Order: sequence, then C-alpha cells, then structure tokens
Amino acid sequence: MNESIPVGPRSPVPPASLDLARRVLAGRHVRLEPYAEGLREDVRAALDCDPDAWRLFAVNGQGQDFDTWWRTVNALVAQDEWVAYAVRSRATDTIVGTTSFLSLKRTRQCVEIGGTFLHPDVRGTLANAEAKYLMLAHAFACGARRVELLTDSRNVRSQAAIAKLGAVREGVLRRERVTWTGHVRDSVLFAVTDLDWPDVRARLERRLGIHPAEDAGHAP
Repeated sequence: MNESIPVGPRSPVPPASLDLARRVLAGRHVRLEPYAEGLREDVRAALDCDPDAWRLFAVNGQGQDFDTWWRTVNALVAQDEWVAYAVRSRATDTIVGTTSFLSLKRTRQCVEIGGTFLHPDVRGTLANAEAKYLMLAHAFACGARRVELLTDSRNVRSQAAIAKLGAVREGVLRRERVTWTGHVRDSVLFAVTDLDWPDVRARLERRLGIHPAEDAGHAP
C-alpha cells in the first residue's frame, strides 16, 4: 500500500502564529503517535536500555526513572507546552523510541525538536531521518519560522545526525543546563528556518526516496 506522507503544501503562506496540531504523523518507516496512556508500557520497554546513551541526556527516561519521565512529559503535554510522540516502527509494528516538540513559542513561531531516544535496533536506519522529516514538515505547515535542535556537546553522534539532516549549526550555549547526572552541560544549537526548509526538505526527500507527488494527502 502506497501511503502518502503528511507534509503540507510545498509553498505555504505562514500563519501569524504557530499552532501545532496534535495528531499522528505517518511515513513509510515510522509512525509518530501522540502520547496516550495505552502506550505507556510500550514506551517503557523501548526506553529501558542503553544506559550509556542516557547519561548524555538532560533527564533520564529508563529504569526506575521512567515513571517520573512519563508523568513529567504528560504534565507538559497537558499544559500545551509539549507534543510528545511514541515512535512506532512500521516494519515490526512495535514502539522503538520517543521524540517531542518542546519549548513551544507560538507568537515567535519557534519550536524545538528534542527528547529523542531511539532503541539501538533502529539506529543507523532511516527511522530518525523520517521522524525528523515528518516533524519538520508538520511544524512548518503549522506556521513555524524556526525549528531548533539542541544536543549535549559531548554527544558527537547526535551532532553528526542533526548536521546530516541539513540543520545549521549556530553555536554553543555554554553551561546551559544541569543534567540528571549532575553534569553542567554545554549545548550545541542547530536550527532549520522557514527559509532553509525547501533545501532541507529536498535533501531529506532524496535521502528517503520520496517523490514530491506523493505528499498530497495524509497517511492514516
């Protein structure tokens, strides 16, 4: 079944403010499902691994800290400050990670993509690239002028993955936050603006093998 990807019109007139619709975003490889209580145990299972990777995160979502993670994220969702997604593999129909829109600034038309953790089984596949493609497309279709991505300066793998998307590295925010391990973190800031998006979009579509004619509708 050839399902189209919900990326919006190719040359939209941006709305006056950012209004992120909370809905499923579906591609060929992954399906991003807004957090719901029924997904809780599947998300727990996907996140409960790779402690070395979690040490590079601002907060911990594995093991005994998962319940706090889940409550905190869902409280922010309820306050309309986050949109959190479970990442479902279309190949296996299992939850393989999590990702979110956060730091939503509606009148400034700016949002951050973050809180992304993917199970080691899907790293190195197209799962991350397609998830970011779906989220970037959704953000810009909903009125974003700027989408930010921040990562720990120690996380070289994450920086390389963000750069590969086509995001622009804008600098380092020194001593920007204290992580759950007590580390005082320098954060590397990347961004994609609405002016960058056509080139970034074309780059990601080539990488994902997407043809422009396929993006006319919404995948279920």
